[in-house]
Amino acid sequence: MCNADFSEEKIINGGLYNEQHNEIIFDSSKPPPFRIAEIRAAIPKDCWIRNPWRSLSYVLRDVVVVSALMAAAVFFNTCFFWPLYWVAQGTMFWAIFVIGHDCGHGSFSDKPKLNSVVGHILHSFILVPYHGWRISHRKHHNNHGHVENDESWVPLTEMIYKKLSARTRRFRFTVPFPLLAYPVYLFYRTPGKAGSHFNPSSNLFAPSDRKLVITSTSCWTLMVLLLAYLSFVFGPIQILKFYGMPYLIFVMWLDFVTYLNHHGHKQKLPWYRGKEWSYLRGGLTTVDRDYGLFNKIHHDIGTHVIHHLFPQIPHYHLVEATNAVKPLLGKYYREPKKSGLIPSHLLKTLLESMRQDHYVSNTGDIVFYQTDPTLFNDSSSKLY
Repeated sequence: MCNADFSEEKIINGGLYNEQHNEIIFDSSKPPPFRIAEIRAAIPKDCWIRNPWRSLSYVLRDVVVVSALMAAAVFFNTCFFWPLYWVAQGTMFWAIFVIGHDCGHGSFSDKPKLNSVVGHILHSFILVPYHGWRISHRKHHNNHGHVENDESWVPLTEMIYKKLSARTRRFRFTVPFPLLAYPVYLFYRTPGKAGSHFNPSSNLFAPSDRKLVITSTSCWTLMVLLLAYLSFVFGPIQILKFYGMPYLIFVMWLDFVTYLNHHGHKQKLPWYRGKEWSYLRGGLTTVDRDYGLFNKIHHDIGTHVIHHLFPQIPHYHLVEATNAVKPLLGKYYREPKKSGLIPSHLLKTLLESMRQDHYVSNTGDIVFYQTDPTLFNDSSSKLY
């Protein structure tokens, strides 16, 4: 390890390069000097315990807060209060999603039926098809960091990117449009990938998954019908105020957090293909984030590296497990920038990534995001 001052170090793809000594100090794309079994062994045994009562207590907490916010909206019902309600309730919808996400991973409890029942209730309430999303999310975890096989925020290859219209490219990389992508993803996935999370015959699913997908799509449909009925009874404006706007905030939280857990680090992180990919190397390309006061509200989902490597660990043990393995991971763990009360610094990170991380090479077993220098300069691609 070089003792040079950081001012002599230059950030490059994959790590740090020391200009004075003409050497790479650290390259995150190289295979790590430890195995996943060593990481597992470093995690305290209590971190693996899935306590259904503790998990249910978090469900109760979130449901109570959601109910209290609805009651407050009825009581105050002022133009000043409604925007506050939308942000707060949308944030709680995102918290509910994270608990349902634990159910999907089996980290909510060691009882599959309990996981399924709670997961369906929570996810259907926020219009997420539980099994459809659970199965595709499992594919994301099993293939994290793989250019072609990953599922969530997978990078576009240069060939696919250049086939997109100029308008589509601008939408994809201009905030706030990427923060509204999740419902579209559920129906159509991403460019280069076909299928729907609602269709049991989609190529997302194996034949053995089809009954599960039908169940989840039916629950989702019942929630849509309930919202339609409530709109008829109370009026669509009321349902938009109580549910529609918070749902929009929830979607923005989901896209914001999931994107930043895989993009936007100051040193570009690798994506893999072929023999260079492994479960461990892919998992180490994920990024922890500090969301300030939202960390506990969102059940520490920003503690993402350990979650990706070991998704069976409950959310309430992620911080403890992460602290235990940091010495072993060394530079392969990227300490998140400390946030103030509100994680406003992450908005800058998002905007910078959207301006820089556009596509990866069509070939190569280790690739990094590249930038289209014409994307925001080409007058023909302006949005009207």
